[in-house]
Amino acid sequence: MDLTTLLPSFGSSLWAIVFFIIALSIIVAIHEYGHYIVGRWSGIHAEVFSLGFGPVLYSTHDKRGTKWQIAAIPLGGYVRFKGDANAASGPNGELISSLSPEELRTTMHGAPLWARSATVAAGPIFNFILSILIFAGVIFSQGVVGDKLIVGDLRALPNAEYTLEAGDEVLAIEGVPFPDGTDAEASESFLELLPRTPYLDYTVLRDGDQMTVTGPYFYPPLIVELAARGAAMDIGMASGDVITAIDGQNIYAFRDLKEAVEGGNGEPLKLDVWRDGQMLDFVLVPRRVDEPLAEGGFQTQWRIGIAGGVAFDPARETPGVGEAFSAAVNQTGRIIEGSISGLYHMITGAISSCNLSGPVGIAQTSGAMASQGADNFIWFIAVLSTAIGLLNLFPIPVLDGGHLMFHAYEAVSGRPPSDRVARVLMSIGLAIVLSLMVFGLTNDLFCP
Repeated sequence: MDLTTLLPSFGSSLWAIVFFIIALSIIVAIHEYGHYIVGRWSGIHAEVFSLGFGPVLYSTHDKRGTKWQIAAIPLGGYVRFKGDANAASGPNGELISSLSPEELRTTMHGAPLWARSATVAAGPIFNFILSILIFAGVIFSQGVVGDKLIVGDLRALPNAEYTLEAGDEVLAIEGVPFPDGTDAEASESFLELLPRTPYLDYTVLRDGDQMTVTGPYFYPPLIVELAARGAAMDIGMASGDVITAIDGQNIYAFRDLKEAVEGGNGEPLKLDVWRDGQMLDFVLVPRRVDEPLAEGGFQTQWRIGIAGGVAFDPARETPGVGEAFSAAVNQTGRIIEGSISGLYHMITGAISSCNLSGPVGIAQTSGAMASQGADNFIWFIAVLSTAIGLLNLFPIPVLDGGHLMFHAYEAVSGRPPSDRVARVLMSIGLAIVLSLMVFGLTNDLFCP
């Protein structure tokens, strides 16, 4: 399904907010359900499960006595367990002191340490599980490119007059054997050997016969995907656009575009763009971005926020369930690793603090991803779920990681922190979280 039909105008603030609320509500519901269900399994009674804060719009009670409610401010949620004084799980001392030992066991504060720790950790863990399930589902449904490069649907390109057909197995292009797709270095060398011309000779296997046919440049200056809030998206470029010239100079390869951007030191680029048979003009200004390196660390590059692709959609095959889940776990791990590395390098000043987005930036990204289709929006939900799960594990009081830090102290010392110390630390943690929110919001408003 193409969600662009729901957007009356690209970048609409209203629809960005709507899709942000949808994404956040799904993630929060899963996070809080993790707390709820593991708490229930551990013998801790949940009194309230709330999606949202503030005035209650709808509520109902289940047979276990838990109140399920939807509140008016859809920017989070909470589970209030028996014995909690508030949504942050502060103890209700008066109530707790009046309970029998059996009743105390059903509270968050009277349960064994293992039960409390498992209940707290379950929220972020369920976020990671959601991410893995979504990634695996998308990978499984979209399929993966097999060992053989089979031509699938041919993409729309200008002056597309060639004899390459869907179903052809590509053996070589311009006499250069097609490399193993898993070898990045060989793939890079393969592209360097191809002449940058609009048409190339493909050696293919068709119906069992090997033949030479004419096809488009293998990796043309075609936009397959746009980065949310990137320079290209912000000026109205779209998936499927083909850049035919830069500053009046014809180009045929995506590498031409890449070299012009990276070597232009941020200078504006005048682009001639082919879109559905019409020629359009754009002036695109590259932006400085900090990108992670495979060996660790970051490097600063000029980028315009587009991803390219080959001139045809390679035929895909359905992966095994194990393969899809393995790829999903790896994808979740890469997001966690990249997030931790990015935060560390922002703290040390190695990269710009503008890499940290606040609620406005996340809302804009939600709308931008939705405008590129349901698959992209669902994938974004998985990415955001991983980020929120990781954030909640930070050892900051008021977050799940802060509660786990208290539990670790209790495990070592044999007793929990005093109520006075816990209250002070929770106040400090709340101040830190609010400061981060303000900082992110400032970045959304003032960073380029």
